[in-house]
Amino acid sequence: MNKDAFQIQREQDVILFRNRVKEFAVRIGMGVVNQTKLITAASELVRNMLRYASGGEVLIEVITRGRENGIRLTFKDQGPGIPDIKLAMQDGYSTGRSLGLGLPGTKRLVSEFDIKSTVGVGTTVTIVKWKNG
Repeated sequence: MNKDAFQIQREQDVILFRNRVKEFAVRIGMGVVNQTKLITAASELVRNMLRYASGGEVLIEVITRGRENGIRLTFKDQGPGIPDIKLAMQDGYSTGRSLGLGLPGTKRLVSEFDIKSTVGVGTTVTIVKWKNG
């Protein structure tokens, strides 16, 4: 199985989700350091989804580029959206008074990062972590 859709509706789902991401990373032979980066980034995004949008869905996929394997996670919610993505991507910016990584910290942990948001519709964040990078 190379993909899995995961519903996030409450705090308990976060642990199950993290374990599922780890299973996928182990399956492609991702090293421990990159697994940790991927799981840390995924945890931050899934907690944001719970905090700001009351949950959503994450698609976990194994992807291939040439000979390289990776994991793509797509986080979709139907929350309030992010009015200013550029501002949200600045270090130190937070609306939640948290000491979390924030979106910029999350972006630094992964190979690829994309965010699309429409106010009143929701937000989709896609991250990719390649096995070797």
